[in-house]
Amino acid sequence: MNYAPARLLTGCLNFMSASLLRNLPSIDQLLRRESFQALIAESGRDVVRDRLREVLEEFRREVVSANGNHTPFGDAAELAGEIEKRLQARFARRQQARTQRVINATGVVLHTNLGRAPLSQAALEAINEVARDYCNLEYDLTTGKRGRRGDGLEACWRELLACEAAAVVNNCAAAVLITLNTLAEGGEVLISRGELIEIGGSFRIPDVIAKSGARIREVGTTNRTRISDYERAINEHTKVILRCHPSNYRIVGFTEKPALEDLSRLARERNLPLVEDLGSGCLVDLNPLGIHDEPGVAHSLKAGASIVTFSGDKLFGGPQAGIILGEAEPVKRIKSNPLMRALRVDKLTYAALEATVTAYLRKRTIEENPVQTALHLSKDAIAFRARAFVRRARKLNSRFVFKLIDGYSVVGGGSAPETKLSTTLITVTSPLMGAGELEEKLRLNVPPIIARIVEDKLAFDLRTVTQPAEKEILAALDNLAARK
Repeated sequence: MNYAPARLLTGCLNFMSASLLRNLPSIDQLLRRESFQALIAESGRDVVRDRLREVLEEFRREVVSANGNHTPFGDAAELAGEIEKRLQARFARRQQARTQRVINATGVVLHTNLGRAPLSQAALEAINEVARDYCNLEYDLTTGKRGRRGDGLEACWRELLACEAAAVVNNCAAAVLITLNTLAEGGEVLISRGELIEIGGSFRIPDVIAKSGARIREVGTTNRTRISDYERAINEHTKVILRCHPSNYRIVGFTEKPALEDLSRLARERNLPLVEDLGSGCLVDLNPLGIHDEPGVAHSLKAGASIVTFSGDKLFGGPQAGIILGEAEPVKRIKSNPLMRALRVDKLTYAALEATVTAYLRKRTIEENPVQTALHLSKDAIAFRARAFVRRARKLNSRFVFKLIDGYSVVGGGSAPETKLSTTLITVTSPLMGAGELEEKLRLNVPPIIARIVEDKLAFDLRTVTQPAEKEILAALDNLAARK
C-alpha cells in the first residue's frame, strides 16, 4: 500500500496549522492597539496582558484542534478583532461576577440571592462614618482604656427589648452553633421532631447541633409534640431545650406543639436553658398585613426563653448578622467561648446594627427601614406608581407593550412562606423579542435589572423598586428599543 499521499496530506495540514499560528499577533502588538487602551486604563496593563495570554492560548488550541482542515479565522485584521472581542467578553464576565448593585423588580422583599435586606439611609451613613476613619470599636472613651466590642449595641438592645444581655456573630447559623456549643457541648439537646428542619443553603438543624458537640434527643412526632414529651425526655444528660421556628417549612392539619410559656416553665423547673431560634427576627406586628405566623422577638423574651437567636438581615432589616439576646449568665458564657473570636463581626456591622436598632427605638421603623417600608406598601400605593411608570414608558418608546395586572409579592428569606401580599404588576411584551430574551438583556444591563416572568410576560413589581430606580429601568428599556 502506498502511504505517500497520506503523509503528504498530513504534512500540508501541519504546515497550514503552523502558518496560522505564526499569524497570531504578539501580545505587545495587541497591547499597542488603540481599542485596548480603555481596558488598560481601567484594569491595568498587567491584568490585560495576562488575560490576553489566556485568549491567545485559546486560539492556539483551536488552530491545533482544527488541524488545518479549515481556516477558523480571517486575515490579520479580522484575527485581531476577534481576539479583542473575546478579551472584552472575558472582562465583561468578570465584571458580572463581581458583587454589585442590582435593581430588584421581582417583588421578593427578602431575596436571599440578591442580598436580602437593603439597609436604611441611617445605616449607610453610620457605615460610612466608621469606615472612613478610626472608631471606638474596642476603646472606652470614658476611661481611656480598652473597651468591649459591642457595648453600645448591647445597650440599645436592652433599651428596646428589656433583655439582660446581647451578643452578635456573623449569621444566625453561627448564633445557634455558638449557643449550643457553649450551653450543651457533651450533653443532649431536646428538640421536637417537627423542628429538625433544613432551609436554604443546606442549613440543617441536626448538622448544626452535631457540629456544636451536643447530641440530638428527638421528642414527640413530626406533626404533634406535647409538653409531656419533653418532660419524659429530660434526663441527667440534658443540657438545653431547643425550639426552632420552621422558617419556610410548614406542617398543617393534625398538629400540636406546646406554648412557649409552658416550655419555659418546664425549663425553669428543671433548671435548663430554653433556646429559641426565631430565624427572621420580627420586631414589628405584621398581623395587619396578613402575616400571622412570624413569632416576635419581644414575645419570646417575655415568654421566658433564656436565649433567642435570629438573623440581622431578614425581617429586622439590618446587615447580615446573628443576634443573640437573653439572660445575662448564658450570654456571658457565650461571649467567653473561644468561637466568639472566629465568628465575631466587624465595625461596619456594628455601626449598621446600631443605626437600625435606633430607628426602632425612635418608632421610625416603617418610614426608615426599607424592608418594613416595602412590606407595608399597599396595593393601591403600588398601583399608583405603576400607572405613572406605564405613562412615562409609553411616551419614551412604542416598541414595548405595557399592561397592569393583579399579582402578589412575597416576603422571602424563609419568612412567612404562605403569605402573599397583593400588588400590581407591570407586564412588558415586545414583538421583537420574547420574555426570556428581554429578561436576559435586562439582567445584563448596567445596573442589572432582575425581574420575573409571569404567564410568558416579563413582569416588574415596584414593591421592591425604589423610585429613583424606576428611571433606570425606563432608561434600560429605552436603550433596548433603540438598539432594535
